[in-house]
Amino acid sequence: MRFLILGAGALGGYFGGRLAEAGEDVTFLLRPRRAAQIAQTGLVIRSPAGELHLPSPQCVQADALTPEYDVVLLGCKAYDLDSAMDAIEPALGPQTMILPLLNGLCHLDVLAARFGHERLLGGLCQISAALDAQGAIEHFTPLHNLIFGELDGGTSPRVEALAAAFARARFDERLSPDIVQEMWEKWCTIASLAGMTCLMRATVGDIVVAGGAEIALQLFAECRAIAAHNGHAPQAQAIERTTAMITASGSPVTASMYKDILRGAPTEADHIVSELLRRGDPAQSYPLLRVVQAHLLAYEAQRKRLAG
Repeated sequence: MRFLILGAGALGGYFGGRLAEAGEDVTFLLRPRRAAQIAQTGLVIRSPAGELHLPSPQCVQADALTPEYDVVLLGCKAYDLDSAMDAIEPALGPQTMILPLLNGLCHLDVLAARFGHERLLGGLCQISAALDAQGAIEHFTPLHNLIFGELDGGTSPRVEALAAAFARARFDERLSPDIVQEMWEKWCTIASLAGMTCLMRATVGDIVVAGGAEIALQLFAECRAIAAHNGHAPQAQAIERTTAMITASGSPVTASMYKDILRGAPTEADHIVSELLRRGDPAQSYPLLRVVQAHLLAYEAQRKRLAG
């Protein structure tokens, strides 16, 4: 299969690099600055799963794209989705699959409106990684999961072929027969983790020391209630996993949104928190989520004011 990976950041660079390492036909769609950096250093991954250096990965810029790819892996931030769609459109042939790995679910409607529901797969990833100052990908923990499936459920020859390609790479992949349910479960986790670590400006462990574990659990309960209102109540295993994550004593974990705030960068507040509230039951108030929303939107207003 021919893969086009949008960007070579922490997410696209990691999974695309592992696919290239396994011998798959992988091309990275890059902006000029990142293309120049990789031309100089190659693609570098430092990881508990094993280090990787690809001296000359296949790269392309938007003006040279042609519709010859089987899969486009889309791992941008939600606020960059419009420009990402513009960038990948020339690469789409009649049978090209689009596998977005964005948080939340509202991106699915946007992508379907532009490219058609039939092109889309559902997907999510679970990985803690970032670029260092030299552009190398630092993978911090052994977790490197990529979960995907047909949005309408079940399986198909195309996702089975994709699963076979992923299985050859050095990351953990899983073909889900109910990917939308799993995306809802991750959404609840991300909204809870981002909400608590951004609101309290602290790691999970520091929040627990401060006596905030119960608040975190109440926030998670509000997220779960919204998911249930939409017919996707998290299953017991997902509840247990997230509960352990957000109440772990000594945990250094924070959400990527918290790191965005520390850098003074834009956040996905609207896509992760506000959109979740928009899908809630109008008869319910979700007070903690609304506090988180106000906090994040106030940050965004302040950031824009100071920048302008």
